[in-house]
Amino acid sequence: MTPRTRAARREGLVYLAPALCALGALTVYPALWVIWLSLQERMPIFGIERFEGLRNYLFLAVDPRFWSAARVTIVFTLASVALEVLLGLGVALLLRQQQLGRKLALGLLLLAWALPAVVTAKMFEWLYHPAAGLVNFLLGGRQINWLGDPALALPGLILADVWRTIPFVALLCYARLLGIPAALYEGAEVDGAGRWAIFRFVTVPMLRRILLIAALFRTLDALRAFDLMFVLTRGGPAGTTETLTLYAYRSLFQTLQIGFGSAVGVVVFALVMAVAWAYLAAQRDEDTAG
Repeated sequence: MTPRTRAARREGLVYLAPALCALGALTVYPALWVIWLSLQERMPIFGIERFEGLRNYLFLAVDPRFWSAARVTIVFTLASVALEVLLGLGVALLLRQQQLGRKLALGLLLLAWALPAVVTAKMFEWLYHPAAGLVNFLLGGRQINWLGDPALALPGLILADVWRTIPFVALLCYARLLGIPAALYEGAEVDGAGRWAIFRFVTVPMLRRILLIAALFRTLDALRAFDLMFVLTRGGPAGTTETLTLYAYRSLFQTLQIGFGSAVGVVVFALVMAVAWAYLAAQRDEDTAG
């Protein structure tokens, strides 16, 4: 390394220092503190504060409620992300083919994404209302208790989340579709490729990277989902919609088990980091193969 390069690197570190310090103060330190809390038994209301080591994690390993929350989290994540990617891709393809009213369609599409999650949750609370909800009205006036039935509550939450986040995937795919050269489609048509062959061998490969990025962000959001469940069902009925984030919230703020709730939070953090690492590894392998 030449002296000039070394000086340039030092100068770059100086410019980055304020951002790194802020990042450390706002993320690294709180994360380390939560990990330390997870190794303790802390209940401020009773004045309990003692070191327990891995006891909280050992309890989680055999806690049926924790595994039920983990199952709900995984089912919610897989179902919502799969539907969002498929439907978002379909909406993007329709937008590209639309000639009239495209700006209006984009504006209406953004409306769902612009609404706060709590507003979306309250809207679906009305839509799912057993007696006056629009969903039951469209089904012929049947009084279905969407949020009170253990078999329907989780699918209802998944549909609400899909409605809210389809625009994110659709706009990413639409922006990428606009960047695909028209010559690729013209060449495929000259070679005699049909619509399905063009979609499979031209469109999908060109969208693969953006779909992976969209799936990554949506997976991370779904794993940490809290607002929809909290507003619509509070984790009920009978725990069928209680996710890991809801479990952590109740442990931390309702039962004031600071150490135990921190342990659940650390597990959620580890799960999110593992998923992010897996996606990035898949992206790296694709880049290497390409």
